[in-house]
Amino acid sequence: MAGLAVKVDHVATLRAVRTNQIPDPVAVAVLAELAGADGIIVHLRQDRQHIQDRDVRILRSVVQSKLILEMASTTEMVGVALDIKPDLVTLVPERREEFNDEGGLDLIVHGGDITETIATLQNSGIPVGLLIDPEPDQVKLAHKSNATMVEIHTRSYCEAKTPRKRHQAFLKLVDAIKLAHKLKFNVKAGRGLCYKSIKAFKGISEIDEFSIGHSIISRAVLTGMKAAVEEMLLLIRAL
Repeated sequence: MAGLAVKVDHVATLRAVRTNQIPDPVAVAVLAELAGADGIIVHLRQDRQHIQDRDVRILRSVVQSKLILEMASTTEMVGVALDIKPDLVTLVPERREEFNDEGGLDLIVHGGDITETIATLQNSGIPVGLLIDPEPDQVKLAHKSNATMVEIHTRSYCEAKTPRKRHQAFLKLVDAIKLAHKLKFNVKAGRGLCYKSIKAFKGISEIDEFSIGHSIISRAVLTGMKAAVEEMLLLIRAL
């Protein structure tokens, strides 16, 4: 049975609208673990748009399952990872102007630098995974890099506009997942998955874990709204 790692970055995005510390992604991470999550994911961007260093440090001491740090392959971020020592680092592409990642790492272009980063982190006892597109060449290059995990990018399937394109994208996903499993990777799948699209993955036993954030945080906003409003009404009526 595949596990679930919950990404809490979008809580930090909401927090950034104000200058205070609410909502706290650390508190949400604790609730996710209490609900059964197998891991917590945070992406510490170089520009610190959302998750902050403070969040990662507190999460390191609070998370009881596993802490997965997503980051760019830079000298600065390697230093942060060596200091924090997450349970897993996932290297991801990062452009300063983007709000969400639009694709996986290009190991054809950046493979050399990424391989050096992997070696540095793994020599310090930190396993490293790579976010890659569902392309056979990228899976094979990931294998040459000595990464321990690959996360297959699922957005092309989740955002396909027609049934035909969705079916084609899904077949590519499955092929990449099976190849990664054959190459002895720990295999994850994520980016854009929701409560509807996750159902298509039934029976694909090669997936070890799903990485899901936005859809879970969005659902939590809705399913918790009634209780939040009722609690505020009680406080107002007691004035």
